[in-house]
Amino acid sequence: MNDYIFPALRAPLKFYAVVPNEDWVYRMIEAGATTVQLRMKNADVATRKLAIRHCVEAVYNKPTQLFINDYWQEAIDEGAYGVHLGQEDLNDADLSALSRAGLRLGISTHSDDELQLALSVHPSYVACGAIFPTKTKVMPTQPQGLERLRHYVAMAGNTPTVAIGGIDLNNAQDVLACGVSSLAVVRAVTEAENPEAVVQQFLALWETYPVK
Repeated sequence: MNDYIFPALRAPLKFYAVVPNEDWVYRMIEAGATTVQLRMKNADVATRKLAIRHCVEAVYNKPTQLFINDYWQEAIDEGAYGVHLGQEDLNDADLSALSRAGLRLGISTHSDDELQLALSVHPSYVACGAIFPTKTKVMPTQPQGLERLRHYVAMAGNTPTVAIGGIDLNNAQDVLACGVSSLAVVRAVTEAENPEAVVQQFLALWETYPVK
């Protein structure tokens, strides 16, 4: 697994919105989110291919960095910027094809072993979680907490780290203080009364914390 080369990020990830459809991607781009992940679940091939195409077109010449969750072949076909994979996807995805296509790669991790495995393929970033309890998905491990997060940041070294899981504006500063590069959120945006305002509040946090 050590021969893959994935490009460095174009810019720091900072605020990372994980959203369920293309309409949400459009909203996050317009709101100024630094990074957006399209995480569509249970979409047929034609539907997800078209959605990915539209999102790639929407982000063209925009500063937002767009990652596609899971659907790596469609991401390659549509010329996406990057792909995000879970641990369970690493054995199935064609990492060589992703590397040759020049896509950025992010990988989810939930333990020391998973983080070591992710780092062995030299990804563009690693995601660490869930930091706090979350209702977004069933997690394979207990919440990691801030002490474990600091440990993961140290393990990752120069590889950018994304904290995810139960993060909102009430705990975001504590998470950033652990030295992570980015905060990823789902419900903090999708369930907000004013998602665009929430994006701006998150982005303002990086005025206090150094960019990594």
